[in-house]
Amino acid sequence: MTITQPAGVIPPLCTPLTPDGEVDVPSLLRLVDHLAAAGVHGLFVLGSTSEAAYLTDAQRRLVVESVVRHAGGQLPVLAGAIDMTTPRVRDHVAAVTAAGADAVVVTAPFYARTHPAEIARHYRAVAAASPVPVVAYDIPVAVHTKLPGDVVLELAADGVLAGLKDSSGDLAAFRQVVTGVRDHQGITGFSVLTGSELIADAALAIGADGVVPGLGNVDPHGYVRLDRLCRAGDAEGARAEQERLCALFGLVSVGDPARMGPGSSAIGAFKAALHLRGVIDCPLTAEPQVPLSPDEVERVGKYLAAAGLL
Repeated sequence: MTITQPAGVIPPLCTPLTPDGEVDVPSLLRLVDHLAAAGVHGLFVLGSTSEAAYLTDAQRRLVVESVVRHAGGQLPVLAGAIDMTTPRVRDHVAAVTAAGADAVVVTAPFYARTHPAEIARHYRAVAAASPVPVVAYDIPVAVHTKLPGDVVLELAADGVLAGLKDSSGDLAAFRQVVTGVRDHQGITGFSVLTGSELIADAALAIGADGVVPGLGNVDPHGYVRLDRLCRAGDAEGARAEQERLCALFGLVSVGDPARMGPGSSAIGAFKAALHLRGVIDCPLTAEPQVPLSPDEVERVGKYLAAAGLL
C-alpha cells in the first residue's frame, strides 16, 4: 500500500521464535491478527522489540515478507533498517522494501562516534536510495547518540525524513520537535511518534501523531482506547487508561537483574505474556538473552490477571 502520514497506534511487533531459534511464522501471523483485531493503525517490524539486532538477514527478510503478505495491504508496514553504517543500512533498505515494506525506520549510525553533520549526511544518503519514506528512530540507549532536534527539523523541512519515532524518553526534546513541526511552514506530512508506553497520553496531548508501544503487543486494545480517548479530548478517561497501562508495564521488571539485563527481562516478559494469552506458541528470546524462570513467568501472569487480560 502507499503509506500516508503514519499515525495512531503502531505496535513494534515481537518476533516469535521456535524452540530452535527460527522465526515462528504461524505465531507471527497470529500476532498480526491479534493486533489487527484490536484496531491498530499500522505495524512496525524489525525494531528493538522485534529483536532485530539478533536476527540474521534471512530472518529479517522472512519477517517482513510474512507480515506484508498477511496484512494484505490493510495496514501499513514499517520496517526497521538498522545497522552501524550508511552502506549497510542502504542494503537493509533495499531488502525490506523488496519484501514489501511501506516505510523504513532508521537509527543514527553507531559503533563509531558520530557528529550531527555526519548523522544528517547518513539520513540524506539513505533517503536518496530509499523508494519509500524514511522515519528517523531516536533511541540513544541503543546507539549512544541523541538525535538533535534541529537536525531532525532541518531534514524534515528538506523532505528527507517523513517522521520521527522517539524512544529517547526525553519529553522536553520531543516537545521541541512537535512544536517545531507545527510552527515551520515548510514542513508538511511529517509524523512525530512516541515510543514510550508510560507517557503516551502526555505525548498525544502535546501534539504527537501516534504511539509505538512495545506493550501494545500484549494489550493493543488498551493503547487503541487510549489513542481514541486522547483524540476525543477525554483527559480524565485517558489518564485512567494510561495509569492502567503503566501498572501493566510493571511486568517488564520481573527478570532478576542479578542474572539478566533489562532487555532480556522486558522482551522475555512481552513474549511470556503473549504465550500466556495464547497468541504465540513459544516465549523464547534470541540468544544470548537469558530466559525468564518459571517463577518470573508466573509473575507475568499476575500482571495480566490484574489488568483483566487473563
